[in-house]
Amino acid sequence: MIKLGPTSGEMRAMSDEDIFLSRLKLLIIMARAYLKDFPIGKYRKSAIIENAHHVFYHSLKLVSDTVFVRNHDLKTPSGIASEGKTEEEYVFHQRVQLLSVMAKALAEDRLTGNFRKKALKDNLDRICETLTFNFQIKDVEFLKVA
Repeated sequence: MIKLGPTSGEMRAMSDEDIFLSRLKLLIIMARAYLKDFPIGKYRKSAIIENAHHVFYHSLKLVSDTVFVRNHDLKTPSGIASEGKTEEEYVFHQRVQLLSVMAKALAEDRLTGNFRKKALKDNLDRICETLTFNFQIKDVEFLKVA
């Protein structure tokens, strides 16, 4: 049998940041599917709510850790973080938290109106710009079934 991917010696354990980014990307995909009017069934709704909850609180924890480091003039594990970088991270996490709140609202059928959908789309675009995560919803046909 042919094994694809890295060998077991090259693999590492998943960190909290890996899980956070995976959940965030899944939340982005589900929000984009909503904006394209794909159906949202009860299982997808519960998945959106669960992922939004985890993404929101993990982002909140990351922001509080960054603010603590900056306020106490401590060195980060990778060295001293520049003021501009921490400010960018703070804005990014604020956008992620907003996405989590909006995603929960759309799963609960409370995100209605064109202005709210436009705000969701703009927020998604800015987050994807930061992550350089270019996902095209048209490439995934299975999202049409909920």
